[in-house]
Amino acid sequence: MSGIHPGNPWPLGSTVTAKGVNFSLAAPDADRVELVLFSAADARTPDRVIELQERRHRSGDYWHVEVEGLQQGSCYGYRVFGSLAPGGHGFRPSKILLDPAARAISGWDVYDRRLATGPSPNTQACLKSVVSERNLFNFEAHPRPKHSWQNTVIYELHVGGFTKREDSGIEDSIKGTYLGLINKIPYLKQLGITTIELLPIFSFDPADAPPGRDNVWGYSPLNWFTPHHEYCCSQDPLQARNEFKTMVAACHDANIEVIVDVVYNHTTEGNRDGPTLSWRGCGDKLYYHQDDEGNYLDVSGCGNSIAANQPISSQLIIESMRCWALELGVD
Repeated sequence: MSGIHPGNPWPLGSTVTAKGVNFSLAAPDADRVELVLFSAADARTPDRVIELQERRHRSGDYWHVEVEGLQQGSCYGYRVFGSLAPGGHGFRPSKILLDPAARAISGWDVYDRRLATGPSPNTQACLKSVVSERNLFNFEAHPRPKHSWQNTVIYELHVGGFTKREDSGIEDSIKGTYLGLINKIPYLKQLGITTIELLPIFSFDPADAPPGRDNVWGYSPLNWFTPHHEYCCSQDPLQARNEFKTMVAACHDANIEVIVDVVYNHTTEGNRDGPTLSWRGCGDKLYYHQDDEGNYLDVSGCGNSIAANQPISSQLIIESMRCWALELGVD
């Protein structure tokens, strides 16, 4: 097909190329994979569906394709086909899946968590992955502070709550955001803080909560590469990375380190009956500990437990840490 090339299995996720965008997804036990393209973040139907051919678009564990004409900001997802059997993988090809290695996410205005559960399609209310830059953080302009451990004073904070109060003294438009945190750097310096530790900032689902409540803490991630959207001023999904990096740069300039509370032991997909949003639909045995009957082992107390002993899982975790340390500037 014109404009569609085999692509490369590495790097994972979506990467802008000279011709367009390269996509790579780990799904070693899948029978078939479709790349689903959307014209906009709030689109309820796909603009284009590209079926990946096993002979042409597969290298070992990875399905990949390069599509001409796409660019940064393009919205996409995957359908992954395979068996849905007791003790087997939880493939649900009716679901549009987030790319586990996506650097940006859109579609929050149309998203409905309920439609991600069960066999029905979620196409009209799914989240979309967004093709994003992978530029490295500018450490030359904003070098890491590198405080010695004996001189380190850590201040743990929740980005959404740290500047939310009416008496926080900052503009309403930036309260509870990465950019709002910058305004409190003089206060942190006055306290003698050398390091801030951010409570979970991986993208999470605000609807992952009991009825009538919202998920505030974010301890069940939706994605390991994307800064949480509710802490951004801009509605543009591509700006999440920029706003986060602006905050890190300001902290570095003030000789303050930025570390984060990471969550790699469970996800927002819950137990076997939970929503199929990303990892599960790519082959849940790759990512979740299970017993012989396919039930999830819940040693985390959150519905599932990441199988970090699996090569695909451990690789994704390592790539996530590299993203936060090298692309986003975390210390």
